[in-house]
This record gives sequence, C-alpha cells and structure tokens, in this order.
Amino acid sequence: MRRRTVGRSDRRTLLAATVIVTVSLSPTVRLSAQAFPTSPPKPTPFTPVRFPPFKETTLANGLQVVVIEHHEQPVVSVTLSFRAGGIYDPAGKEGLSSLVAELLSKGTDGRTADQIAATIEGVGGSLSATSGDDFLTISADALNDQVGLVFDLLGDVTLHSTFPDAELELARTRALSALSLQLSQPSAVAQRFFGAQIYGRNPYGRSPTRESYGAVTRDDVTQFARQRLRPAGALLVVAGDVADVQVRELVAKVFAGWSGAPPASPALPAPATRLATDILLVHRPGSAQANIVAGNPTIMPTDPIYYPGRVATQVLGGGADSRLFLILREQKGWTYGAYASLHRYRGLGYWQATAEVRTAVADSGLRELLHQIDRVRTELIPDSELTAGKGFLVGSFPLTIETPSQIATQVANVKLLGLGEDYLRVYRERLSAVTAVQARAAAARLYKRDALSIVVVGDGAALYDRLKAIAPVRMVDIDGKPLTPDQLTAPTGPVALDPAQFGAHSDSSRVLIQGSPAGFTVTEVRASSDSLVYTERSNLANGAFQQQTTVVLEPSTGSVRQIDQVTIQRGQKGEAHLTYRDGRVKGTSAAPQPDGSIKRFDIDSTLPPGTVDENAVPFVVPALPLAPGKTIAMTFFTPSENNLRVLTFKVAAPEAVTVPAGTFQGFRIDVTGSRVPFTMWVSTTTPRRIVKTEFVGQPFVVELVK
Repeated sequence: MRRRTVGRSDRRTLLAATVIVTVSLSPTVRLSAQAFPTSPPKPTPFTPVRFPPFKETTLANGLQVVVIEHHEQPVVSVTLSFRAGGIYDPAGKEGLSSLVAELLSKGTDGRTADQIAATIEGVGGSLSATSGDDFLTISADALNDQVGLVFDLLGDVTLHSTFPDAELELARTRALSALSLQLSQPSAVAQRFFGAQIYGRNPYGRSPTRESYGAVTRDDVTQFARQRLRPAGALLVVAGDVADVQVRELVAKVFAGWSGAPPASPALPAPATRLATDILLVHRPGSAQANIVAGNPTIMPTDPIYYPGRVATQVLGGGADSRLFLILREQKGWTYGAYASLHRYRGLGYWQATAEVRTAVADSGLRELLHQIDRVRTELIPDSELTAGKGFLVGSFPLTIETPSQIATQVANVKLLGLGEDYLRVYRERLSAVTAVQARAAAARLYKRDALSIVVVGDGAALYDRLKAIAPVRMVDIDGKPLTPDQLTAPTGPVALDPAQFGAHSDSSRVLIQGSPAGFTVTEVRASSDSLVYTERSNLANGAFQQQTTVVLEPSTGSVRQIDQVTIQRGQKGEAHLTYRDGRVKGTSAAPQPDGSIKRFDIDSTLPPGTVDENAVPFVVPALPLAPGKTIAMTFFTPSENNLRVLTFKVAAPEAVTVPAGTFQGFRIDVTGSRVPFTMWVSTTTPRRIVKTEFVGQPFVVELVK
C-alpha cells in the first residue's frame, strides 16, 4: 500500500472540518463526550459456542468418517488424514513424507498434473496435500454443488497417483531450494538444532537435509504411499453445506474396494535426557544478531495440565502484551519480538521461548528471558495479567471455527490427537476456570528450569565468553560439527590458484528474477604477454543497472594488479579505479546507493597477505583447489564499502546441474561471509567455469547460456 501524506490543501480541509464540527456541537453533546466512561465495561457471561453437530462412523475397512453439516455457507471442505507424517520417514531419508504429499496431485492413472489442477481450479476449488510431523493430510474445498467432483479427485489422488519421475525431480528441486532458504535464516537454523537437542534420537527431532532429500528414490515414494496411505486408522472429515447421507454415498462409490492397514508403528525412543541446563552455541560468522531458543519436552496431548500450561505460556510470551515482549522489546529495546509457545504432538510435545536480540546484548537478553521463566514458575500471576491472558485465548477461539475449512481442521485435530468428544465444547470453559495457583503449578511442571535446552545461533567469536558465564556452552558450526574456541576464526592467507584454469574463454549467462529473464552477464578471460585480463559486462532490467568491470591479474599466480569498474544504477554513475601492489590497495571508489546517493571513498589501505579484490571472485573461484569436503577461507577487499570480508567456500561433491548451455557435472560451493550468502556450481572440466549461481533467500539466479 502507498502511504499518502497530508499536503497543504489537505491540512486546510481538515482544519475547516474540525472548526465546523467543533462549532456545531451543542453544550449538551460536549458535556456527554466529557462524561464518556474511563474504564471498559465488565465482560458479559459466555455465549455458548454454536458448534454444528457432527455424525461419525467407522467403516468396515477401518476408515473413520466424520460429517459436520454446516449450512451457513454454500461450500464444502474435506480432509483425509493418515498416520504418515515425518516421524515415519526412514532414517537417512527425512523429507520423504513431504515429497509424497507434494506428488499426490502431480499425476494419476487417468489425469496429468495439469488436468488435476485445471479440473479443481475450473470450479473455483482447491486441492492440496501437506505433511506434518504426525500426519499426512489431503485437503479439498469447493462450492457444495461440486462435492461429487471433490470426492472424485480426492479418491483419484489417494488411490491412483503415479508419482512420475519428472515430477519427483521437480519436487526435489523445490525442496532443496526451500531448504537453502531455510538454512540462510538463523531463526530456522535455531529451530532445527533445538528440535535435535530436546528430542535426541526421537524422530520428532529430525529435519530433512540435502543428503536425505537426495537419497529418496521413486521406489521409496511409491512404497511409502502404498504402505501408509491405508484406510485403517485414517480419518475423513467433511464439513459444510452437505448431508450425511450424501457423503456416505460418495465415500462408498469413490473408495469401493479400498482396504488395508499401515504397518504397526514402532515405539518411539524417549527424548533426550538432560540433567542440567546448558547452551548449544551455533557459530554463524558475522551475524549481527543472536537467535535464542530455550525449552524442553513436555506432555502427551491429553494431559489436563495443558489448560493451565496454555494460560501460563500466554502470559509469559503469547503475544504483544506478554511479559517477554513487553520487557525485552518495549522496555529494553533489545529485540523486535520475544515469544513463548506450547506445542502438542500425538506423542510427547514441547514448549519453547524465543528471542532474536542484538549480539551486544545477547547475554543480557538470555538472562532476562530466564528470569521471566523463573517468575512464572515461582510467583502467582497477578489478576490483571491472568484475566488478559485468559481473555485472549477464550475470545479468539470462536474465530478458529467460522468456516467449514476451519471446522474440518479443528475436528480433525481433536480426533487425530485423541482429545475427547467434548474438547471443543468445553475448551473455553476449561481455560476460563484456570486459577493463578494452577497456572504457577503448571509452569513449574512444564518448564524444566534446571534442565533446559538453550540454542543460540550467532557469531561465536562475539558470544562464547559472554554465554559461558550463564551456563556451560558447547559449540558447533552451522553443519553441526563440534568447534573449539580457537577454531572460531577461520584461518586465511594466500591460496595457490591452479594456472591450468586460466585458459582464455568467454561465457554468456542469463539473469533470472523470480524465474523470469531480467538481463545478462558476459565474462571473458584473455591473455597477453605480461598479464591476464578478466572482463565482466552486466545489464539488468533494460538498463536500469549496468556494470562494466576490468580486472588485470598476474598471469602466473592470478593475483590482482588493477581493477577498473563503471556502474550505472537508475541513472546514477559510479566508478572504481584501484591498484594492488606490495600489500596495499590505492585508488578511488564511488558506488551508487539504492536511495540514489553516491558513496565515495579515497582508498589507501594495507591488506592482509592473500587478499583479493571482491570483483575477481568469478575468476578466482574456478581456479581454487576444489575438492569434495574442502573448506577454503579467503580475505576479499570490497571497493564499494572500503572494507574487508572473509568469504568461506564449502565444496561439496560434484552433481549434475542443468542450465541452458547443457547439463554439467559441477562442484557445489556454498559461499558465506558476503552480504547475501550464495551457492555456485563450478564445472569439473578444465578450464572450469561457473555454471550457475543462486543467491540464498533472493529470487535471483544466474545461469550459463553459452
């Protein structure tokens, strides 16, 4: 939305309107305005939730069917849930369930993926499948006069999906892209490590990886679907403007002959046992903030302590009026938000408190968070906070059962977690009845203050000494490999480049933004008698961004001698002209900024040994001593900011990567330390060339064309 500022004419209009309204008010009206109540009215008694009645039955094949007749809107919502969530993924193939869910609608015996999408979208409906930790659920919605079509599609994707190879590869690519984005976000990294910390060998603590997605085969997908998508123990919920007898007829027709039960589920191992509170520090070099997650496993879903625990957690960190938010953000100014939440699984659930704070106050933020946890465990919650917390939970509940889709989701959740027949009917009353004593007792039981798992993701070099004064600290890198304090700073220095990769060549690449062509980049390496010259020319958004870069290098070592660069960004022109000699860089830099200004530097700096100009990265990386599993750290000078950066290149095994120029075997290289992390694929053949570059968390891809 555009913000409209009030101009001079607007202010005159507002002033005139104010004068007219003020003059026209009679004394009686002004008096009544002054007498307006200064306190809110007392809450009215509960109005019973008008939850529509539902009918349920279990068919001979074991499928449980629930029908909720809700005739207020001419729509119908259907969910079909199976015990086929992520906890059933085989070890080493985490992510299998989510791939199965995505592929269910990508082709059946009688319909292609496009035909399925066109059929449901053609009637204004939707069809999708998702996989959580416990359950895989297929969902469909449409107008009530299309309920027959909804069931036809639901039965088709459930019973006749073909899981095409090409669709599996597309789904895998999307999953890997989403994983890269997730791993670029410290909050997501913290959650992954936190789950592993509190659950240990229990499947609830596992997360997909690049390796686990890559290990999934089509046979794995078909076998998982064949074994786990069975009627026995599954739950079909139909809500909306539909009749029970109509649903029964459709189920009998669509699922005729469907039978079988999924394999017996093995007993889940107990979560990790923790005897004392400790901190896992995940080293993310250069992070300006620290992401904190603290918590522990809690209760089974039917434990009645859930209600007072839910209230206590709401007071601690349930929203913008909770203690963590008000103290860490409003009073201290350390964070944009701090929260607490209580989660239920079919097995043992968990609770957590989270905050993202500035690195400089990470220890103070964690101490305050722990102090507030202690307060809720040991002190009675004042009436004002207790009333506000319960009022929010009770008052917001009706908003979750307004539509047929919401009703179907709520009923499915109750049935799948075994919460009891009257759960939805008495939910608000049970929350409203919670006392301060009960909330304190629940917090004392749920929050294992002496055995908390605390995960902090941030710059270990800045955080380690501060955090170890709070609790014992273990440290790992972003891949989970143990680190010691002396390993926090990656060793840098001169890196010998491979002269065999300096061969003359020219490459043309296209730039994609959100999958659409947005420009091009042309690079060239040429040799003369006494130097190598690398040139790069880029043009994006029809000339909105143009850049011409020339880097002159030593022909034997590839070290930079000179750089000249001209940049035009939205009409603003910047230039950089630098020379590198005897461990120094000298020259000038003028870089256009997003706000239209120009940032200028007179540069004359001493450089650490082995420092390379940042603009030479595309030349340098293919010539690095690349080998699977190798990590290389190098110092780069950034002319546009007049500063140094340490970039870390993590090399993975070669993999097939397809771009417009063809299919190549390329080293995957994950690069961190830059303003935006990115991934490069470098061909394995000499002279190596950059085949593809993806910028993590950005819709920006560069692909080799020729």
